[in-house]
Amino acid sequence: MTDDSTAPRRPEGLAGAGTLLRLLRDGAPRTRSELSTLTGLARSTVAGRVDALLSAGLVAPSGETASTGGRPPATFAFNPHARIALGADLGATHARLAVTDMAGTVLAQTNADLDIALGPEAVLDWVVDRGHKLLDEADRTAADLLGVGIGLPGPVEHSTGRAVNPPIMPGWDGFDVPEYVRRRFPVPVLVDNDVNIMAVGEHFTAWSDSEHLLFIKAATGIGCGVIAGGRVYRGAQGAAGDMGHIKVSGADEAHCRCGNTGCLEAVASGAAIAANLTEQGIPARGSLDVVELARSGSVPALQGIRQAGRDIGEVLAGAVNFFNPSIIVVGGSLALAGDHLLAGVREVIYQRSLPLATRHLRIAAARTGESGGAIGAGVMVVEHALDPARLDLLLR
Repeated sequence: MTDDSTAPRRPEGLAGAGTLLRLLRDGAPRTRSELSTLTGLARSTVAGRVDALLSAGLVAPSGETASTGGRPPATFAFNPHARIALGADLGATHARLAVTDMAGTVLAQTNADLDIALGPEAVLDWVVDRGHKLLDEADRTAADLLGVGIGLPGPVEHSTGRAVNPPIMPGWDGFDVPEYVRRRFPVPVLVDNDVNIMAVGEHFTAWSDSEHLLFIKAATGIGCGVIAGGRVYRGAQGAAGDMGHIKVSGADEAHCRCGNTGCLEAVASGAAIAANLTEQGIPARGSLDVVELARSGSVPALQGIRQAGRDIGEVLAGAVNFFNPSIIVVGGSLALAGDHLLAGVREVIYQRSLPLATRHLRIAAARTGESGGAIGAGVMVVEHALDPARLDLLLR
């Protein structure tokens, strides 16, 4: 629930312009009269709001409707190309960066092998330098930016943009990421957990009709992004969805990097499967090696991935009963091995979850591919900037 004392206050002169834009963001052209009917605002009031949106470039004329006598009324539609966002998806050993328009369409993108352990300055300098180059590639300028969105592979306090005790990110704990990036990009900078932004990207581009979604990232580690009521659910301190450290039955001997034993991540992550294969005399350094072995027909690798799916499914079965999502989306590098991971997840969830909770439940592979996180980071920026109350202040 939003505290009214901290929420942006709408200036009286343009109150409602943000609400009109939210209606128009579905892409359907509408007349002033239609907008007046939908909002209950007077037509003269709607005309003023539309003019403000036209001046900002956020809305554009889109032709005329058929006339019923007299001059045909003009229609207006959302202009997603007016502004852009820069989204960064930073993983343990990789970085993906994309410039998107306000509809989440990628205008330019790049990726690189980049170790998060290099520290915040080195990694964020890469983001800023490559970000400027991507703006040039997209033929846009920093003046077009609504903001910068960044996903980090560890716990993040979303309100401050600071990582909190991240286990694989030396030097990042408490580092002021937004302030550092704003020194070279003087725009709003939003930071979240990488799995949350992947959930946002997947939901926005592929499953926008699903109000309640769980996104599972199975890679070097395991995490879950929660979409509730169409929005990211982060919990009280931003730790919601950290399913990688939920205990799995029968895994008491598996030591986890968090210091506990029996964690899901300690038995079902790409790192855990790779270590197990190596012990069997099948060298594997990480998730991508496991996937490559599975694709080449390695039975132990295929069995490891299928069992990982079952272990993930065991944890998710409780989440399905508790949260009752409409869809579970499985992504991350381990999902690249084909349907083996997904099959294991489905097997256990449908066995262990209540029939009512699974009656209409869909369990599907991610659709956005490697760009999902960067797109989600951009969408996070767009949703923040175009929030009706915040937009009303901007238009003022």
